[in-house]
Amino acid sequence: MPDFLFWYTIAVLFFMTTALIFELIDTELAVFSALLLLIFGGAITVPEAFEGFSNPGVLTVGFLYVIASSLQATGIFEKFSTGISGNSGGDYPDKLRKIMFPAAGLSAFLNNTPIVAMLIPAIKSWCKRNNYLSSKFLIPVSYAAILGGTCTLIGTSTNLVIHGLLINRGYEGFSFFELALVGVPVTIFGLLIISLFLYKLLPNRKEAIVELDEHTREFVVELKVNNKYPYIGSTIEEAGLRHLQGLFVFQLERNGKVMAPVPPHERILNGDRLFFTGVPETIIELQKYPGLDIVKDPHFDLKNYDSDEKKTYEVVISQSSPLVGKTVRGSNFRAHYDAVIIAIHRNGIRIDKKIGDIKLEVGDTLLILSDKDFHARWYHSRDFYLISTSNQAPSKPKIQSIITIAVSIGMILFATLGILPIVIAAGAAAVMLILSGCINVQEAYSKVEWKILLTIASAFGIATAIENTGVAQFFAAHIFDFSSALGIFGLIAAVYFLTSVYTEFITNNAAAALVFPIALTVALQSGIDVKSFSYAVVFGASTGFATPIGYQTNLMVKGPGRYNFMDFMKIGIPFKVIVGVPTVLIIYYLFG
Repeated sequence: MPDFLFWYTIAVLFFMTTALIFELIDTELAVFSALLLLIFGGAITVPEAFEGFSNPGVLTVGFLYVIASSLQATGIFEKFSTGISGNSGGDYPDKLRKIMFPAAGLSAFLNNTPIVAMLIPAIKSWCKRNNYLSSKFLIPVSYAAILGGTCTLIGTSTNLVIHGLLINRGYEGFSFFELALVGVPVTIFGLLIISLFLYKLLPNRKEAIVELDEHTREFVVELKVNNKYPYIGSTIEEAGLRHLQGLFVFQLERNGKVMAPVPPHERILNGDRLFFTGVPETIIELQKYPGLDIVKDPHFDLKNYDSDEKKTYEVVISQSSPLVGKTVRGSNFRAHYDAVIIAIHRNGIRIDKKIGDIKLEVGDTLLILSDKDFHARWYHSRDFYLISTSNQAPSKPKIQSIITIAVSIGMILFATLGILPIVIAAGAAAVMLILSGCINVQEAYSKVEWKILLTIASAFGIATAIENTGVAQFFAAHIFDFSSALGIFGLIAAVYFLTSVYTEFITNNAAAALVFPIALTVALQSGIDVKSFSYAVVFGASTGFATPIGYQTNLMVKGPGRYNFMDFMKIGIPFKVIVGVPTVLIIYYLFG
């Protein structure tokens, strides 16, 4: 008969699961509270409870957040989304594949949670530029990242959690590409299923996109086309400039001749000057587009500045400002303020002159780029009525982008070839990126998802309690009795689907850590390779498709995509089943 500790542990797990399902308290608080209760009840000792906080897998996850954040700061992901998505041509399934497959590929080598965090604004920006609904892309991006994360050891924190648990129990962990045996075919199969069939289940959710109308505060920006622009020779329509959200091309100047309005069939030539009106967010994004130069200034390279050092601001010219009555070109603005004017807003009036020829007036709002101390230097100045920070575009000098990519590739190679353990390779890479200035210490600390690390580390101790109190043996016996009639296939399928269902309600990492001791017990009782059930747990935990709380990336896209709970269930449940069948079959084929 099970003793007191058995029922006490069952009760703690029940209350923790209830709190997670109904979102009574935050995930990390629920899991850590359960850990403390298990300590108080004597289910685990203090050293056992906190062994997860020093586990190499948990440390690796933290280092990977720093590396991914450094990549984000370079603006690589904005370029990535533009490169894989192109302009508005092509059919929807084709666009979906062009986004999902590279997203899955990235997630295989960089933890999928920060990858999705970086791709959300990039994809939304691309959707705005090309008049697409982001609700048709963000769930697929989340699913692609989840699947891609199953292909390598560092693809998702779940892999590292099970890797760490195996090592803690004296077993050999996963090698870098070992999981690819299952992950790669399942990922390819799953992404094809979404792009060919299941995309039809995605909702059509319109978002509150900024439209230019009589109430919009329009900034005017002038861009010159150079030979790096990919749409030279294309029409305005073909280049995707006709239906930009929050941005409107109202004038084209060529060889001194002005064309306004600009017809959609007009072809873009090298040297053309395009005049746009738009909101700051879209203008700042536009400055990074290849082949379009907002301003040429040797002190301010808008495509390669360091966004840790240079910031964008909006300033309103005051009545006493020496700028009043001067043209932008004649104001000596850069020399006096150590800043460069990107765009100008004049209330109710569309300015159709070159930026340099505009005569500044009282009340004009300037969108400028300057160093991070600009606000402190000029806040009390009588030159401006108001100084406020504007939307920031992540950016780093080209050399730092190269260093970041080289260090990331080096980390992967060192871990793959077995030269260094993954935790040492990731830690060394994070330190190198900080020392080289690719990311500063404050930014590195702020980008680490400490809540997720607390959840993962706490789950290790809970997993030990499940083993100590006989809970793992109890559930393993029932799984064995229920599924053994189908042999090894039935046992693997039972563990896989138990984890898969559990992950929908208590998050992937917690589900993996809690089911692992049960799976380990099933393996020992049946005499089957422990790795087979470890695979079942890893891949089962990475099928949180049916609810927004099942996987962190689902929760991340829920708000930006304007999804509700049923949106995930509608596409996630069939996708979960469709992906589950080949996953179990491949695991059975490898180990059965």
